[in-house]
Amino acid sequence: MKTRRRARRVTLETLYEYDIANHDPDEVLEQRLEASPLERAGSDFAAKLVHGVIEYQTHMDRLIARYAPEWPLDQMAVIDRNVLRIAMYEFLVTDETPVKVAINEAVELAKVYGSDSAPRFINGVLGTLADHLEELKREVTQAAAREAAKEAAQEPTVEVAA
Repeated sequence: MKTRRRARRVTLETLYEYDIANHDPDEVLEQRLEASPLERAGSDFAAKLVHGVIEYQTHMDRLIARYAPEWPLDQMAVIDRNVLRIAMYEFLVTDETPVKVAINEAVELAKVYGSDSAPRFINGVLGTLADHLEELKREVTQAAAREAAKEAAQEPTVEVAA
């Protein structure tokens, strides 16, 4: 199995546990990598995906809710929503993975980990998102920038005595 595909599998397992049990994602990822070691590039890629999905999760969840309204996020299978989040992070936030590759990899994860209908569902939602790619990329990055600016404005300042 290719390194990035294995890294996505480890990412999915990590995000699943984080989503279900709210365990520390770094600890879960470390445990997963001990159980299924990857070469350095693979473990770095998995860590980037885990942290990126968590960082952008709120923004991506809004898009999932908008483009899959018949499946409320809290009623969606945990595997499905995390497969969607991984692919969305790859093609909406980073430019490392071509859209078609991200969708194909998500469908493959859904085939292995999801229900019988999961691959078709994942493909449909991601295909719809891909049809609005540039608009959604701007939306996600602008929302993240606004959130970062808001957080920076709320940070307490420390005065230094002269």
